[in-house]
Parts: sequence; C-alpha cells; structure tokens
Amino acid sequence: MRAVIPYKKENAKSRLSPVLSREEREQFVEFMLKDVIWCLKEAGVKDIDILTTSKYDALYELGVNFVLDERDLNDSVNNYLKKMDQPVLIIMADVPLTRPKHIKEIISSEEDVVIVPGKGGGTNILFIKKPAGFHVCYYGMSFRNHCTIVKDMKQSLKIYDSFLLSTDIDEPQDIVEIILHGHGFSLKYALDKFELESGKARVKLVNHHEYKSNKGL
Repeated sequence: MRAVIPYKKENAKSRLSPVLSREEREQFVEFMLKDVIWCLKEAGVKDIDILTTSKYDALYELGVNFVLDERDLNDSVNNYLKKMDQPVLIIMADVPLTRPKHIKEIISSEEDVVIVPGKGGGTNILFIKKPAGFHVCYYGMSFRNHCTIVKDMKQSLKIYDSFLLSTDIDEPQDIVEIILHGHGFSLKYALDKFELESGKARVKLVNHHEYKSNKGL
C-alpha cells in the first residue's frame, strides 16, 4: 500500500492569521506534516508520497517521495488514484494528533473503504483498497460525498470515529487541542508560541505576551 499526503505550504492556513504570521503559519504546517509522516512510518507504512506543487528540501531527510501536481485538490488526488494498483491511504497534513495505532487499525480493516470524518463534514483520512474507479470529492460536506461514492460503487464502508483524527487544525482554537493532546514537532511549536488560560466555559488560547500581561508579569 501507499500513503499520500496532499500538502500546501505557501501562505497556508490563512484562518490562523489572527494568531500567526504568514511565515509562522508556513513553519507550523511543515511541523504538522512531519508529525503525520512520523506517525505513518511508526505504523509501518514505507511508501509515502507528498502530493504538492513544489519540492521541499527540509523533507528529503524523512525519506518521502514528491508527486508534483499544480491542479486543485480534487483533480490532483484523482489523477494520483488513477495510477494506483494497490491500496491507498489519503491523509491530510493538518491532523497532527494522529497516532500510529490509529493508522494500524485503519489499514487492517476488512472493509473496502475506511473514512475518517473531520470537523464540520470534512474528510481527514480515506483508506481505499481498490482505488481503480474511485474518485474523491473534497470541499463542502466531503464526508457525505465520499459515503455516497462508496455506496454507488457498491463497496463496503467503515466509518472510523476518533476525536483525535477528526481534529484538523484550521482555526486558532484548534491549537488548544494540540497543546492538550499533541506530540512531536507541532506540540513543541505550539508551546513555544502560546499558553492556555482557563475560562468560565472553555480553555482559551493566548500568546505568551498576552498571557504574561494578564498575569501581571
């Protein structure tokens, strides 16, 4: 089997701009990607492709392959799947809470397709045993789209429900989950930038300067 990670670094994660500059966001997504790669390798996945528009020198040492494609997410992934004659795991680069045990459980499933839902109707992971004829439809309610595609192809489906895997990092508040449950490069980066502050209802993310000001330090 092969794993493929769609990856965009340039001006990534614009919704994090209230708390991170462009350069900081680009560093952050690289660290999240490295955590995902580490997780796959620890789970025994040997063939890992980064589906992207550019090669990144910092990733060569991790032993991954680059598949260059300048088209949008759907077109690039679907073109990738057309060339595959073995099971494929599609995992997003912004799910750094993933653990090796999750990957092992997903790729050992008996069903033809495993879908890991993301927040708000998205799809964070797809495991497709028979990629020939399968196509992805990301954006919007992609979870529902992919369930329909599996049903129309008359293939068996497993929905892998996991809080950690459903937590893709898009909004500032999502970084709270990395600090609480994360590991590796992304956790270290988040701890270097932010503190957690208890509120009446939920834990709040604050940068170090704001935290010290609130504490009178």
